[in-house]
Amino acid sequence: MGIKRRHWASAAAPLTLALLAATGCESSTAATRPEPTAAPSTSAARSVAQVCAKPATGPAKAPAGAVTVDPAVVGDLAAKTRSSPPNTTFWLRPGRHRLDPDRYAQVVPKKGDSYLGAPGAVLDGREKNQYAFGGTARDVTIRYLTVQGFVAPQNEGVVNHDSADGWVIEHATIQNNSGAGLMAGARQQVRASCLRGNGQYGMNAYKATGRISGLVVEGNEIAGNNRDDWERRRPGCGCTAGVKFWAVDGADVRGNWVHDNRGAGLWADTNNNDFRIEDNVLEANDGAALIYETSYNAVVRGNTIRRNNWVEGRRYAARGDNFPFATLYLSESGGEPRIRARTDKIEIYRNVLENNWSGITLWENADRFCNSPANTSSGDCTLLVKDTSRCAQPAIATAPLYADCRWKTQRVDIHANRFVLDKSVVDCTVRCDRMAVLANYGTYPDWSPYKGERVAEAITRRQHNRWHDNVYLGPWKFVALDPSRIIDFGQWQGTPYRQDAGSTFRAGDGG
Repeated sequence: MGIKRRHWASAAAPLTLALLAATGCESSTAATRPEPTAAPSTSAARSVAQVCAKPATGPAKAPAGAVTVDPAVVGDLAAKTRSSPPNTTFWLRPGRHRLDPDRYAQVVPKKGDSYLGAPGAVLDGREKNQYAFGGTARDVTIRYLTVQGFVAPQNEGVVNHDSADGWVIEHATIQNNSGAGLMAGARQQVRASCLRGNGQYGMNAYKATGRISGLVVEGNEIAGNNRDDWERRRPGCGCTAGVKFWAVDGADVRGNWVHDNRGAGLWADTNNNDFRIEDNVLEANDGAALIYETSYNAVVRGNTIRRNNWVEGRRYAARGDNFPFATLYLSESGGEPRIRARTDKIEIYRNVLENNWSGITLWENADRFCNSPANTSSGDCTLLVKDTSRCAQPAIATAPLYADCRWKTQRVDIHANRFVLDKSVVDCTVRCDRMAVLANYGTYPDWSPYKGERVAEAITRRQHNRWHDNVYLGPWKFVALDPSRIIDFGQWQGTPYRQDAGSTFRAGDGG
């Protein structure tokens, strides 16, 4: 699996692609993780999914026609799955179910199989087995079952290891595993489940071949993932999040409580399209609440987003980095009418962002494009160009490839949001108060047609990125064109930027 990470290339060091660092806030407070969030308390979050503390229980008796699985018999679940026909329902009795001690021992369902856990049913890998459920069978259902203690390798998953299509995961608890708790295939539905304490991801929506379509992630609690802190173990890997999405075409992510993950809460990375991210509570994640990177066409609405990016913000502040890495971070992502979706832009509206480390950053790396050595999406090209080799001189310097070989941050519409910042709550003095639209000075490679300020001028003034009709409470500042250009609200609204028409601004700490 190619692992990607956003990068910053400076004019002074074109050959050194330093890891894009989050803007920090100078503070004497140590860069420690916040205490885990107990439960949402504001009226906007009362209906949030508190699944982990109050898991739904499965049937106390075996449904008619179901095959009963005995926890006293090691390997009983896998053996009975092998010996049963497709479309069988398995009922796991209360207790701790175990697979054979071989690390590759796993359950390989047949098409249409269903697995129901009785109250107290746990499938435990005992730190010996790598995978719980694998294989390519479609339309498998897992309900009311706890899956824990598996040791999947980096980037691999415990449940639906092979990203089979049509799986339904409901009222499940997938916790305390290495790697990803859950992989995803096309038409997968993950509902009302607890994905917590997994070593890398709660879910890794990745398929080795083809794209994932029709993904639903609804009403889950996604908490405390990336327990193994992979960004520290492999700096710049871009391989962490509560949920990571890769090449997903059509996703509804709604009504989830995504909190206390080490790193980002939600991260869509590389050629995702047609996302609706709505009515979630995203809070107390170490990094950004949401990263939408080298992707297209999304609606982000009705979310409560609070206390995110405190840990990573302070960490990068200590390094002296001034990049405005915010809690909603769009990196080389925008609306594209030529790619079919339910919207032809990225629309961010009716969200409440409260006491996060900065607000929204729209960013475009001038040196990142198809066929460039600076393209951290290794080997990938935009959805508009099928043959990466076409993105080369001389053709790339003229239409249509000049535009189509880039992932562009364009057609982003940010409106009707409420941005609240109280620095006494965030415990910072400067650099945690940014809203930004910017790019770097293009320098690399030497054949790039995007050198200089071309991309910075385009993202700031010509790519239809617009803030308007928002409410700002607190000492917000704004960054335009490049990280050194910090302006106040009046300058932000005035020529040449003309942002936030119809918005209101009340300085001082928001309360």
